[in-house]
Amino acid sequence: MNKAYISQMVWIFYLIIGSITISYSQDIHYSQFYNSPLNLNPANTGLFKGDQRFMLSYRDQWRFVPVPWLTFSAAYDQKIFPKNSDKYFFGVGGNFNYDKQGSSNLNLASLNLSGSYTRILSAHHIVTAGLLVGLNSRAFNPDNLTWDKQWDGVAYDPNLPSQENFDLKRLFFIETGAGINYRLQQDTRTKLDIGIGAYHLVEPKTNFYDIENQKLPRHYTLSAVGTIKVAGPIDIQLHGLRQIQGEYGETVFGGLAKIYLSQARGKETELHIGLGYRTAGSYIPTLALEYKNWYVGINYDIDKTEFNQILSNKGGPEVHVRYIIQKVRPMNTRKNCPIY
Repeated sequence: MNKAYISQMVWIFYLIIGSITISYSQDIHYSQFYNSPLNLNPANTGLFKGDQRFMLSYRDQWRFVPVPWLTFSAAYDQKIFPKNSDKYFFGVGGNFNYDKQGSSNLNLASLNLSGSYTRILSAHHIVTAGLLVGLNSRAFNPDNLTWDKQWDGVAYDPNLPSQENFDLKRLFFIETGAGINYRLQQDTRTKLDIGIGAYHLVEPKTNFYDIENQKLPRHYTLSAVGTIKVAGPIDIQLHGLRQIQGEYGETVFGGLAKIYLSQARGKETELHIGLGYRTAGSYIPTLALEYKNWYVGINYDIDKTEFNQILSNKGGPEVHVRYIIQKVRPMNTRKNCPIY
């Protein structure tokens, strides 16, 4: 293996991670962000080994507070190959997200469509640009909330009026996003992806009072995911994510050991074991199994904040399922696509 090539990948990765600072975040976020690629960057649309990709994601946290925060995502994307060139291809896809939190059941439902253009500069250098547009809905139910006006001076009285008059309990807005991804790769098992994405480009109005002009701040992502072959049956994956939205931010980074239990053709099996860290104070032990075209990844966030230590260090589970279809083409129509 080319040691200079590996060194270059490692230095690029740590340069990105080293620029990260600590703070807190908004919007949908997964600890296994690399397993929710269309929520990470529109440029990830169609950027995978195969032809069609199906993905499901689920996250459950803070159920014990009790103000549970539930997140669910479903996504599909595929490649579209041109007839007259093997220097580029297109990707199209869509994803659905549902996020619910708190006593008011504040929720977000979004249906987004994305497209990408991938330019193959060489077998080792690939650049992808992507766009996203969608329809989002935010809503809440105030019936389970309590208000200061329901305090009679002695005790809380739920029969007293809240004196809160919301203009809206559900609103709709257009989602927009864009991104770019650069891939540096040596072979199937040694590669690095660096991506920059942006969401809420038009900063839509999202408040429930018409008298206010509150806009949803733009959401930026900077990500790096690299894999290095270190031995015959073992690869190491390093990954990092920096998200910024208004005055808030979040950083997640970690690594995985990928152990090849079987490399027999048609029976490929990998076991992934790793650990990550979120700068809000969470450790992220992760376990995944990949068998042929199926992948299942599970993690359990262990929150070490002072607030959570009072509640016995409970955390939240997260599960990702992926299935990829790889089509077999006749030799006279087969295209050489160096996407591993």
